[in-house]
Amino acid sequence: MSKNFEIRKTVVLEATPEQVWRAIATPEGQAAWSPDPYQPGEGMEVSATENERLAVRTPEAENGAFHAFEYLISADDGSTTTLTFVHSGYLGDDWEAEFDFGEMTGYGWDMYLHTLAQYLTHFANRPAHFVTAQGPASSGTPESWATLEKALGVQGPFEQGRHLRLTPQGLPALEGVVDFAYPPFVNFLALRTADGLYRFHDNSAMGMPQAVGHYIYADIDREATEQAWADWLARVFA
Repeated sequence: MSKNFEIRKTVVLEATPEQVWRAIATPEGQAAWSPDPYQPGEGMEVSATENERLAVRTPEAENGAFHAFEYLISADDGSTTTLTFVHSGYLGDDWEAEFDFGEMTGYGWDMYLHTLAQYLTHFANRPAHFVTAQGPASSGTPESWATLEKALGVQGPFEQGRHLRLTPQGLPALEGVVDFAYPPFVNFLALRTADGLYRFHDNSAMGMPQAVGHYIYADIDREATEQAWADWLARVFA
């Protein structure tokens, strides 16, 4: 694929422009749905018009790579807001990969924007904590997904709307509904419970370990919870 790319997504949200702005433009809101809400912002170029537009551009790397993110907010009829999201940039002079960056990243943004919609619909105004952890390097193989499913006590495919009970050993059981599903060839599990949106990722297509990225809308010790999931992954793939 070209090293220049643009990914454009549009989503209608059950929220006001002010609520959408808080979700995309504040640390508290980003923790509720963003892929990396705790990433330092040093060197970022930011342009903002409150409740209307947010644009962020990363510094250019030595190989010329950069990423730009634009959020355009448009009020609809008073009960919904349309968000247009554009992720563009350049992958770098030395970029080489076996996977299609635009396709894989586009799938990822479908899930994250869906998570944003779920947050605004089901958990708006609740405190949010993003909990992430990944398994050991040995879990970066396609076969590892079946091991993770077995450790959760379930087996895919995971159709949207399916009720599940997950039983990760040493952690509280999770019961809820599958709220998002990728195409059948992408291994992924998304579960909405009463207190959070739990996500299990098979990153082996990118040569990366199995991982979790949960959004929990309750009063928790984030660091301790994150460590508990990291310890669980380590046990699963010991």
